[in-house]
Amino acid sequence: MTMTVKIDEVSKRYGKVEAVKNVAFDLNVGETIALVGHNGAGKTTLIKLMLGLIRPTDGQVRVLGEDPARGDFEVRQRLGYLPESVSFHLALTGRETLSFYARLKRVDVSEADMLFERVGLTPEAADRPVRTYSKGMRQRLGLAQALLGEPRVLLLDEPTSGLDPALRRSFYDLVADLRDRGATVLLSSHALTELEGRADRVIIVNRGIKIADGTLDELRRIARLPTRISIRLANGRPVPPWANGGSRWKRNGQTLEADVLPEDKIALLHDITAHPDELADLAVAEPTLDDLYAHFLNGQGKA
Repeated sequence: MTMTVKIDEVSKRYGKVEAVKNVAFDLNVGETIALVGHNGAGKTTLIKLMLGLIRPTDGQVRVLGEDPARGDFEVRQRLGYLPESVSFHLALTGRETLSFYARLKRVDVSEADMLFERVGLTPEAADRPVRTYSKGMRQRLGLAQALLGEPRVLLLDEPTSGLDPALRRSFYDLVADLRDRGATVLLSSHALTELEGRADRVIIVNRGIKIADGTLDELRRIARLPTRISIRLANGRPVPPWANGGSRWKRNGQTLEADVLPEDKIALLHDITAHPDELADLAVAEPTLDDLYAHFLNGQGKA
């Protein structure tokens, strides 16, 4: 894969406080990465380093092959950024605001107009002062600003804050489209549930240290957390032989549940499905991103 961002053994200290400690990872073309961690874990510091807003104390940051802190305009033009708390001049309209940022980025102003529809802002809303916008509308305007110039690297800090469920779905459809067109998308968020199935890769940070990095499947293999299998027996069916004589199954009426380690899962599912007429329903729940996050956090020790 083609690398767009390289964080090479980077540390950042503010006096005696070490916000980031020897962190290393690469981000690639056409990849959506979830950067997760609690408040103070180092997520925003890493984003500021990638934007070139701050310089590392140790190590090296490269974005599109350049040092972002040098202020190279071509690199900055290919970066998109949405902060957690967006702030715009309240007297300007949405259209004036986006036109201002388009000129800063040297992007055709007509592109700014097209972005309103993409982020769910109507022409009527675009011509209203920003002071009349709800939090969700300001967030959508911030997203439109981040998308100016079809950025190759898009850094989004809590991007769905203030968006309703329908707009969140629309936002992630937009992210998927950008990724499919070759953009690198980094999502920093506390909303772990909504990131599942939408991120190609997860990076977990805690106390400034990278404690996990991989796809959900890779993290599940490392964590070895159990899979929960739930079955509902067909009416009148007795408990099958494979569910007797062990302590793994818990029964609640006609429903049986078991937590199964990865190495036992396939064999058990084979036994369960060998006689489908005994079953009314079967559900398999893999460890969630919330489960994995808690596991790796506990393994390192909480802040």
